Amino acid sequence: MASKPARTSKGQAGREHETPTAAPAATAVPGLVPAPALPDGSPAVTGWLLRGTDGRLTAYAPCAGGVLRWTETHPGGPEWTGPELVAPATGLDPRLSVAQGGDGYVHLLALRRTTTPAGEPRTDVVHAIQYQSGRPVKDWYPMGTPYRDQEKAAQIGHPAAVVDSADNLNVFVRNAGGGVCARGQLSSGKWGNWKDLKGSGSYGTICAGADDDGRVEVLAPAKRGVMRWARSTTGSEYEQVPDLKLQVADGSVSAQHTGEGRITFFWRESEGGDVHAFRADDPAVPLGGAASGPVAVLRTPVDGHDCTLMAQRGPDGRPALAAYPTEAESAGAVWASTGEVCAGVPALATDAAGRVVLAAFGTDGRLRITRQKTTEPGLALEPWTVV
Repeated sequence: MASKPARTSKGQAGREHETPTAAPAATAVPGLVPAPALPDGSPAVTGWLLRGTDGRLTAYAPCAGGVLRWTETHPGGPEWTGPELVAPATGLDPRLSVAQGGDGYVHLLALRRTTTPAGEPRTDVVHAIQYQSGRPVKDWYPMGTPYRDQEKAAQIGHPAAVVDSADNLNVFVRNAGGGVCARGQLSSGKWGNWKDLKGSGSYGTICAGADDDGRVEVLAPAKRGVMRWARSTTGSEYEQVPDLKLQVADGSVSAQHTGEGRITFFWRESEGGDVHAFRADDPAVPLGGAASGPVAVLRTPVDGHDCTLMAQRGPDGRPALAAYPTEAESAGAVWASTGEVCAGVPALATDAAGRVVLAAFGTDGRLRITRQKTTEPGLALEPWTVV
């Protein structure tokens, strides 16, 4: 996505609303190990490789002490700094959500479980911001939950997040009743209230996508199918739209803006494991790649053609890459494995030179990077390097 100029006034408004806290300086932590996957092997973070407004790529991963970060030394690499502990915290759940808007701000979200001075358990959705590549991350801000009752608060799901076309962050959680609640930033940068979007029976991970006209779509796997909501423009209310009558594998949904007013969702059905692509009002189209977990998705030109790239942890545990002409799923996709066995899900981005970058964490916790060759057509990749 093309970067927009940073909106200083809104960033300042956000700083005024969220109680100012001195951001801890980034600290080199060779002893802390990134945890890109949960104990069951499912990803602990997706969409974890992002390009800042200065052209540098940054990778993020949760760890036992907070969040680790790796940053390109120069736009386009090849050297990196890190890992650095940039968002230290205690009590964080092991999963991390990452979102970025056109202003380049990177939003980190998690669930934090702590104990009050009175000894009572407390659950909060927490939010931290990185305003510029390589700069300190603003300390975690507690957004609360939809509930004052902490027994209900403890039952909410992991937050999903998306930044809309106005660079406002929108956060969604599965609530204690199996529906979905949302909270979003206003144009001033301040936070609105939690809103109940209704629904019931949701059991899994929510996914949200945004287009370039203010539209946001939300999907929540549920016992009766997939629940859906949509917001047509920035600031409008979410409306529930008809459910999809199919069973989606939990944690397998991802989203990508693929055309004017159009968002494509990718998922795996509960049976079979193939990737499917879906846009509103169209049937889902299978794209092969039988495996588990979500796919990383990137829309970018390849040899002058608008293409959608997908990356996953394949059935052999290695990163696998596929591509097809954007919104032409009928053309099919051919998957090719590359590199070594990885942990969690790979990530995709383009660097300052416009090259496709595929990144993965090895089972040793080391970050690995490969870039698109400039000497060959198509998606030929350079040898992997270990950061």
